[in-house]
Amino acid sequence: MKHRRDVMVKAATTGLGWVVALLLFFPILWTVLTSFKTEVEAIAFPPAFWPAEWTLENYFQVQERSEYFSHFLNSVIISLGSTILGMMVAIPAAWSMAFQPGRGTRHVLMWMLSTKMMPAVGALVPIFLIFKSVGLLDNLVGITLILLIGNLPIMVWMLYTYFREIPSDILEAARMDGATTLKELVYVLLPMSLPGVASTMLLNIILAWNESFWTLSLTAVKAAPLTAFIASYSSPQGLFWAKLSAASTLAILPILVVGWISQKQLVRGLTFGAVK
Repeated sequence: MKHRRDVMVKAATTGLGWVVALLLFFPILWTVLTSFKTEVEAIAFPPAFWPAEWTLENYFQVQERSEYFSHFLNSVIISLGSTILGMMVAIPAAWSMAFQPGRGTRHVLMWMLSTKMMPAVGALVPIFLIFKSVGLLDNLVGITLILLIGNLPIMVWMLYTYFREIPSDILEAARMDGATTLKELVYVLLPMSLPGVASTMLLNIILAWNESFWTLSLTAVKAAPLTAFIASYSSPQGLFWAKLSAASTLAILPILVVGWISQKQLVRGLTFGAVK
């Protein structure tokens, strides 16, 4: 009886998991299917799930109207640049807070976390004016820096959590063997916390790739990433749903592939932490 009940609970849990997964994935599936429809079919009511006539015309028109690859390159530069530079700051900061905490460490961590609670629009005007005065509007350097600053608290908090799980005795043994701080970080700490470091980098690449508020507010043409590429298909003339879906599919496809390939590493890092 107990075995049967366990099987039923497992089956119900699995079924519920599939239902939730399908609900979460359905908007993406609908977007992809709509990208292969004509504009007339895309706005038809009631809507058809499958395209009556599969067409690639939307993708050709999107590429002719917008330079997809230039927007794609901007997204890659912004995402990787903000993540790599952020990790260069977050790793030493998290190491210091985890292994050499001071009296104000907890307050600093809470202050960093509190910055994520403020609506981004609250800082838009001063940042816009500062960027305008120093020539960083519509600039890859400027948008990379603002995403670095915005995601830095998440990086520090995640790395701090992973580093706290590493026994300090191991680092002390490395110091007794003559390891400098740099060697301690590179040869001892980072290899032991590799899952946590990798998951932190992947999560922040995804966050930077999907960021729309700052990219739409601080870019126009030269530094516009794929989020601006999608927004360009919303105009006063109306929404071109088929072309908008094609643009959205092209924008989310790279990060979906990256997430699919690295899902095991991401889940492992987020679930199990650095050392078990």
